[in-house]
Amino acid sequence: MADKSGIEWTDATWNPVTGCTKVSPGCDHCYAETLAERFRGTPGHYFEQGFDVVLRPDKMGQPLRWKRPRRIFVNSMSDLFHDQVPVEFIAEVFAVMAAAHWHTFQMLTKRHGRMRTLLNDPEFRTLVQCESATLGHEGIDITTNNPWDVWPVPNLHLGVSVEDQKRAQLRVPALLATPAAVRWLSCEPLLGPVDLAKFLHWRPIGANLAEAPLPPSYAEALCLPALHWVVVGGESGRQARPMHPDWARQLRGQCQAAAIPFFFKQWGEWSPLGPLYEQSADDPEADEARMEAAALELNGVRVVELERSGYVPDGHQPGDSRTWLMARLGKREAGRTLDGWTWDHYPPGGTP
Repeated sequence: MADKSGIEWTDATWNPVTGCTKVSPGCDHCYAETLAERFRGTPGHYFEQGFDVVLRPDKMGQPLRWKRPRRIFVNSMSDLFHDQVPVEFIAEVFAVMAAAHWHTFQMLTKRHGRMRTLLNDPEFRTLVQCESATLGHEGIDITTNNPWDVWPVPNLHLGVSVEDQKRAQLRVPALLATPAAVRWLSCEPLLGPVDLAKFLHWRPIGANLAEAPLPPSYAEALCLPALHWVVVGGESGRQARPMHPDWARQLRGQCQAAAIPFFFKQWGEWSPLGPLYEQSADDPEADEARMEAAALELNGVRVVELERSGYVPDGHQPGDSRTWLMARLGKREAGRTLDGWTWDHYPPGGTP
């Protein structure tokens, strides 16, 4: 939680809250929990309470002290909309983001219901304005600088985590019904195929916008796709699950068709070798993939057969013609290119 980050799509992390609880399969092998729980019970350590939800008010003003514009990932070690985080504390985080208008804040949540409820609530917006009045001690002149008068917060990119189609059906509609300058998805770890077609041109016009009209610049943005950015990545870590290439390709193709910036973060621990079966009569790719897989297995590398459904066959012949051979080569070796290209596209305003 510092002025730098190894996360490919951000520059820094800011954690006014740490700790969380699992809500869906994407949480199963949480890197943040693994890190924090190593130090549970260590007297005086920052994570003495492990991954229990802990408010960190001493970190609240951190972005205001960073004067160079940055992309800042909010709560890489938690979920701001966790039910153990008080509404007043969430409002203070929003007030800081509005005040630090030179930064771009990137926020993700799996608590889509609370996010939608709070950000559509006029009382929450009023609370953010009230919390803004306390920022004077951070050196912000609130008499001449009132960015919190704009709603939604213009420098906040608000997103939800989507690991499979079931979670997309739950979380994406909630995101699209939430006022936000930029809406995005983190499809990481991607654990199954996700079809976004029905969401790409959703028009989130409703009572919330009538009660708190958007400025003209954001009203014009409603003519654009309702999703503004999609990040895709495979899982890393000791218990990482493989990601089928077709899952990433489908999302890339849908983003390209809708002119939505696409960011491919990583393959994770598992690298695609090639198809198990020939894809055409003159396709040597499957033979090459099987030979490479055999050579890797002789050297102790684990290889699995991954169907598009997400099922990893074990001990029987898979029936899916698009079954892919995946090798556990490690994150560094697997890399982050998709079909030979690096996809590092950001939404407008996403690069300070």
